Amino acid sequence: MEKDPSQNRNGKDPSGGKKPKNNMLVALVITVVVVLLISSLYNTISKSRYQEADYNDFLEAKENGQLAEVEIQSDRLIYMTKEEAEKPAGQQKAFFTGLPQGGDTMALAAELAAQGVVVNRLIVEDNSAIMMLLSYALMLGAVFLLMNMLTRRLGDGAMGGFGKSTAKVYMEKQTGVTFKDVAGQDEAKESLQEIIDFLHDPGKYTEIGAKLPKGALLVGSPGTGKTLLAKAVAGEANVPFFSMSGSDFVEMFVGMGASRVRDLFKEAAKVAPCIIFIDEIDAVGRSRDNRMGSNTEQEQTLNQLLNEIDGFESTKGIVCLAATNRPEILDKALLRPGRFDRRIIVDRPNLQGRLDTLKVHTRKIKLSDDVDLKKLAQATAGAVGADLANLVNEAALRAVRKGRKMVNQEDLLVSFETVIAGTEKKNTVLTDTEKRLVAYHEVGHALVAALEKHAQPVSKITIVPHTSGALGYTMQMPEEEKYLHTNQELVTELKMLVGGRAAEQIVFGVQTTGAANDIQRATALARNMIAQYGMSEALGLMAPATVAHQYLDGQAYMDCSQETSATVDRAIRELLDRVYAQTKELLTKNRSLLDEISEYLLAKETITGDELMAYVNAADRPALEEGVQEEG
Repeated sequence: MEKDPSQNRNGKDPSGGKKPKNNMLVALVITVVVVLLISSLYNTISKSRYQEADYNDFLEAKENGQLAEVEIQSDRLIYMTKEEAEKPAGQQKAFFTGLPQGGDTMALAAELAAQGVVVNRLIVEDNSAIMMLLSYALMLGAVFLLMNMLTRRLGDGAMGGFGKSTAKVYMEKQTGVTFKDVAGQDEAKESLQEIIDFLHDPGKYTEIGAKLPKGALLVGSPGTGKTLLAKAVAGEANVPFFSMSGSDFVEMFVGMGASRVRDLFKEAAKVAPCIIFIDEIDAVGRSRDNRMGSNTEQEQTLNQLLNEIDGFESTKGIVCLAATNRPEILDKALLRPGRFDRRIIVDRPNLQGRLDTLKVHTRKIKLSDDVDLKKLAQATAGAVGADLANLVNEAALRAVRKGRKMVNQEDLLVSFETVIAGTEKKNTVLTDTEKRLVAYHEVGHALVAALEKHAQPVSKITIVPHTSGALGYTMQMPEEEKYLHTNQELVTELKMLVGGRAAEQIVFGVQTTGAANDIQRATALARNMIAQYGMSEALGLMAPATVAHQYLDGQAYMDCSQETSATVDRAIRELLDRVYAQTKELLTKNRSLLDEISEYLLAKETITGDELMAYVNAADRPALEEGVQEEG
């Protein structure tokens, strides 16, 4: 039976059985209604006191001696006839009319006084001042009521609900996630299994005197499944799961974020044992050693979070999980022992992890018999769980578009190509010259990869334009998972990257914009070889570059003098020039093979790696044996 998330295990409401009422909103509505009623009443009374009349009517009543009382104002005349004056006080009605410009009010007053008319006296009792005072009193009373409620709620650490926690509470059946739904993260699951075991049976830990870590930090690249793992822990432990993003604590007013932290831990204490999960904790846990100035609200919120973590005993069964992909910017106090001292790396899955992840995401997908998930796992090196989920979904959508009831291997491979290169642009028409340039460019890449010993095998070559902007591409599929790369392998990759530009230069004697991305990737790889991997004679083992965000873009920045930076730039230029010259020499000695494969690609537009190797293996190979050897 599914539980109400607002109740704890005893079936009681965490707030003590009382449903919170938004008294502020009620008081505000009452104030608005009262003011509108007062305004309406005042207008009604004002309209009922006087009746508008023409100035000629006033003159006629004056000439006939019918005026009883007259009040002369700056812009109008208010008067009452003798007929109205004889009526009871509650039934009298006065008239008003405009005062002509340039009129002599002094003479008019004297003339009226001579006729026995009472001049400049209030004709009808004016209640406007009383009504104004009454409206002010009511509004002040409403404001006092609002301030009183604010003061009471400030005692609970929340200002009118602005500081109240917005954490969502999930029970086991609501998360619907267990470790069976998380694949490719065996090490992370093993680290979290201890937390689950403690929440299930804390007695065997407390008996020996062991304490459960109060906090665990999930660190990894975007899409690796950090949030999914946290939900799986709650699902396995069958405890309430408080989920909140770090940005939910960030407020404009100082004290609001700290108030939400207090409220979150207060609610968690009522339903312990439970799990508190803070996603993207770097939004609130950023280091306070900020050279650009301090953020008082952020620092106060962080201080409150640290205090709350220190404030509860681990035996109570409250576990704090947090996730981030920027651990290097977190405050040191947040990571010290006793707080988020256990770091769990949620890394990109390896080959077996990708295979297991694909099996999880295809459980509900109808697959045909020709589907080979292992081959797809090999092709998706470096992909995270979110990428694989998107790939499987794209394959299912493609199968539906094609009118099939099952997903086949082609759907999966085409979907993989769609993710990396986009869909085919069927309306893009290249000229014959452009088409030949693209064909030789792509064959230049593929032929270098086929001729070099340390290169990854080519699986596909195409000159069909795609929506990513590529007019063609060469796809490689690694035969095995590699975690270390030698200097020779990296030099071979550089040769493959510049092979397209080399082929253009050899055959057409031109340089095109199609090699822009290749040159950028080659430059980045060469910079890493020299500035990070210590593969340069000019710098030796020195590493002047430092990676800023390991789990995001992995971009490195130079942390050295200008002289060293200039030396790095010269070494990069020399390495790329040397590799480019070797690549041109290799393709020149195999020019006939380059021409044959390019013509074949022009005819078919898309060829496989097997077709490429059929040409290479059938050709005369003397030039290959005399080919340029790589320099160590």
